[in-house]
Amino acid sequence: MEHTFDVAVVGGGIAGYTAALTAKNLLLDYLWLGASAFGEKLACAEKVTNFPAVSGKGTDFLAALEAQREREGIALTPCRIDGVYAAGGKFFLTAGQKSFEAKTVILATGVETKGALKGERDFLGRGVSYCAVCDGALYKGKRIAAVVSSPAFEEEVHYLARFADMVYAFCLYEHSNLCGENIEVRREFPLAVEGTSRVERIVTKEGAYPVEGVFLLKNSAPPKALVGGLQTEGAHVKVARDLSTNLAGLFAAGDVTGRPYQYAKAAGEGCVAAHSAKAYLDRLGK
Repeated sequence: MEHTFDVAVVGGGIAGYTAALTAKNLLLDYLWLGASAFGEKLACAEKVTNFPAVSGKGTDFLAALEAQREREGIALTPCRIDGVYAAGGKFFLTAGQKSFEAKTVILATGVETKGALKGERDFLGRGVSYCAVCDGALYKGKRIAAVVSSPAFEEEVHYLARFADMVYAFCLYEHSNLCGENIEVRREFPLAVEGTSRVERIVTKEGAYPVEGVFLLKNSAPPKALVGGLQTEGAHVKVARDLSTNLAGLFAAGDVTGRPYQYAKAAGEGCVAAHSAKAYLDRLGK
């Protein structure tokens, strides 16, 4: 790690972008981290009508945001954060083998609208993982399943195959390029993770596959899995009026804090979270 940032913004959507933009205007040393800028949701929006001064296709809104981002020099570091750890009055963030350090963190990772698999949260840390690089070596010689949300994660499946005896890859998209002697691509939709004290199988409509681990490869992990000790309410992070969480120095903004899932709310909370992070740093004299 080269140095410690004032604030690390985690999430490439509207909330994360607004937090980064505000942090820049507040003269904070910021780092903006995310899989991609603005995400797929905006590009796929048929029409945006609930954001001030915007009325048109999502692609038009996206183009305007990209133009502003370039004009303002807001840089995104493309990566998927798989862990946020508080220690010694700082935060350490990991993305596979990469790591970053910051005095404060703004969590703007969005929310999984499709919902979790049944049993997914119950077996977190007991066979369910969101990071191939973090936990892949634990399953050497074992049978595992990988639920793959997009082709961007196929590299992680091949990584898992270096350790596992067999990888059942459940691809939630068409035209997979996965191949390997111990990779079996299944065109089935997983419904549940089951077991007793640990994961024992993954269940689809067509049947059950005996496995000892399930890797859920998607753009972001649930907040509770991402940040140890973080207080949540269901799928959402519990926040105060200033968007602070129960962990000092960690703030949350956007869909991850709850409904309504709207761009206007995300932008507003991104702005508030950045101001709250600066106020926190000012109080501590950092």
